Amino acid sequence: MSKLVTIYGGSGFVGRYIARRMAKAGWRVRVAVRRPNEAMFVKPYGVVGQVEPVLCNVRDDASVRHVMMGADAVVNCVGILAEDSKNTFDTVQAEGAERIARIAAQEGVARMVHISAIGADAHSDSDYARTKALGEAGVLQHMPSAVILRPSIVFGPEDQFFNRFADMAKLGPVLPVVGAETRFQPVYVDDVAQAAEKALTETVAPGVYELGGPDVCSFRALMELMLETIHKRRLIVNIPFFAARIMGFTFDMIQKASLGLIRNGMITRDQVKNLARDNVVGEGQRGFDALGIEPVTMVSVLPEYLWRFRPSGQYDAIKKSAKNLRS
Repeated sequence: MSKLVTIYGGSGFVGRYIARRMAKAGWRVRVAVRRPNEAMFVKPYGVVGQVEPVLCNVRDDASVRHVMMGADAVVNCVGILAEDSKNTFDTVQAEGAERIARIAAQEGVARMVHISAIGADAHSDSDYARTKALGEAGVLQHMPSAVILRPSIVFGPEDQFFNRFADMAKLGPVLPVVGAETRFQPVYVDDVAQAAEKALTETVAPGVYELGGPDVCSFRALMELMLETIHKRRLIVNIPFFAARIMGFTFDMIQKASLGLIRNGMITRDQVKNLARDNVVGEGQRGFDALGIEPVTMVSVLPEYLWRFRPSGQYDAIKKSAKNLRS
């Protein structure tokens, strides 16, 4: 019988790529999510019955244990960028990760991969970065043989980074950003998935791997690349951190005062803290080289999914060519 992997958060941006790779490798895949009816798109990743969305809440022991029963390996992809009333950084990224690892150890699961993030720091003033580090510690406490992957900003067709700012570029001549000079090392989503697949199917040394793409760029440079890709000109305006903190506080208070009915989808105070720090692979850290993976460049991938933001969408190149013919 083929091996079984349970992927917590397997319908999310990174998780779906890991699920697809594990299915292609011949594994049975359980995609553990809060809303299985919204994750049915993962079923065609394999043959009939090979990939199944299942109900799970990482805040509950019984729920986590139920979907893990019989699994040969587990992957934790669960994470949040902003809190709501029940899903806080502590309950999801710290306690949830520790819970999955503890139950995996109790169930005798052989391998575990945990998706964290560059910048994880137990002493950080950012709750996101602090709980990422606490989650890592909880995983290694119970599963010392686990592989922890820390990607920089992840890009790909479903990302909430380039897609978000490309959509904002439609609104007017100005593109505002916070932390224009902060450096990032964007990594392609399928490269992260390949790293997880190797950790599950090959002999990989346990511990932390920091994953960054071949390009290190400032936030401003990333926006310039995005604008060049979608054939638009916009004035990139840097919002000072003091102003961003005021904005984050205001939006956070609106969400709190509305009891969560109005969600802060703009920027939070915690996100401002993270944007003040470079998000690149640390010196001396193990990364793609140690896994035998050559990460792909942004310029080779971005045009494949950002074309829809061009002035004429998929016909932009044809119209440009036609203009050249008339001249």
